[in-house]
Amino acid sequence: MKITQDVAIVGIDLAKNVFQLHGATAGGDVVFRRKLTRARLPAFMEALPPGVVAMEACAGAHHWGRLFAAFGHELRLVPPIYVKLFLKR
Repeated sequence: MKITQDVAIVGIDLAKNVFQLHGATAGGDVVFRRKLTRARLPAFMEALPPGVVAMEACAGAHHWGRLFAAFGHELRLVPPIYVKLFLKR
């Protein structure tokens, strides 16, 4: 899938093997929703233009955050208590 619009923010739900990604423009319009495996995530994020990457703060988030920062992205770690507000019940 070729992403043609400008992605301003990417939200990532970290997991063990398959990650959920949600990309949006600065205006909040959805650009993509994808599932990526652990092996495919770095190449996908490197191909995106630099922007904000938001994910829940955990030990794994710091590892991924350092990698994404090397690709030029700005990292935003969200405390787990605030992530619960986004869950659909």
